[in-house]
Amino acid sequence: MSSEKRQYYFDQAKGMGIIAKTVTRLTVGIVFLYGINMALKGHLIPGGGFAGGGMIALALLSLILAFGKENALKNINRKRITMIAALGMILFLFLGMMGVLGGNLFSTDFSKLGSSLCVPKDISMPLFNIAICLLVGSGIYTIFITLIMLSVRKGQEE
Repeated sequence: MSSEKRQYYFDQAKGMGIIAKTVTRLTVGIVFLYGINMALKGHLIPGGGFAGGGMIALALLSLILAFGKENALKNINRKRITMIAALGMILFLFLGMMGVLGGNLFSTDFSKLGSSLCVPKDISMPLFNIAICLLVGSGIYTIFITLIMLSVRKGQEE
């Protein structure tokens, strides 16, 4: 190999070509909605919060790949992702403490609680799946963004 710089198929700042951007515009909403559906119906179908969070992260990551990191990071920055992860953790801990008040740690049966704190059993599992979805989606997105930032820094050093 020569000492020339490598040429990539896309510019990291501008993203990919018009075809990839058009396909991403058409498919990202479908993938995002299917991830939400997977998280909400995870107690009825195979999947759940983990698979739904992975799909939501995939939708966000496809936006980064198609439109470039600068354009995508304007809307979904570190502060927003941290707030989403914190919301998932607070929801998960709240549900766990509801289980403690009901007699079992992270129990899905809150029927022993008083009427003011009662969360029905058929609502608690989707809430657990939503909390896991928020945590997994924000975690995968954060890992990917961190790897992008590290690769950009390494590329600037060469």
